[in-house]
Amino acid sequence: MHLRRQNVAGRATLAALERVPRSLFLGAPHKRLAYRDRAAPIDCGQTISQPTIVAMMTDALALQPHMRVLEIGTGSGYQTAILALLAAHVYSVERYRLLSELAAERLKVLHVDNVSLRVGDGHFGWPEEAPFDRILLTAAAAAVPSDLVEQLADDGILVAPIGPAGHTQELLRCRRTADGLVGEKIADVRFVPMVAGVARSL
Repeated sequence: MHLRRQNVAGRATLAALERVPRSLFLGAPHKRLAYRDRAAPIDCGQTISQPTIVAMMTDALALQPHMRVLEIGTGSGYQTAILALLAAHVYSVERYRLLSELAAERLKVLHVDNVSLRVGDGHFGWPEEAPFDRILLTAAAAAVPSDLVEQLADDGILVAPIGPAGHTQELLRCRRTADGLVGEKIADVRFVPMVAGVARSL
């Protein structure tokens, strides 16, 4: 696998990526892009991130088998499936009902049974299941939503692209401490923006 040669992530993360067939999460017109290291279009005008970025973000979470993870932006379900291999349970929020339903079907094909999906506004997270050991945002926010900070466990880690829509953003790894979030930059990235509310159609 080319990601091993690039040394972008640890052994456990790369093994999880190798177990999840990216082609399952792409529509027929784009399956040829499944194993290229580039983003690809999915339904509802969204994208599936390139494998290098998925590996980098997953590795930054430093997941352990006992952990509970909140994912903001289910998208195709590809990242969700990878998280599910590395954590005890994944709670994933998606604003597009169609994407959530398609992701559920794909996860069922892979016999993934430790994921809970919800259609909702990701800015508000999943408060009734908080706190979470790890939180991952798969869309760019101007700043980390305060509700998500509140749902992160003490000493928990949040990974998110932060910055303006349509421009380069910073992928940050933030740890919750007694003094608040302490962050470090991982890389420059470009993600679709995090949008408030639930989509009225699709």
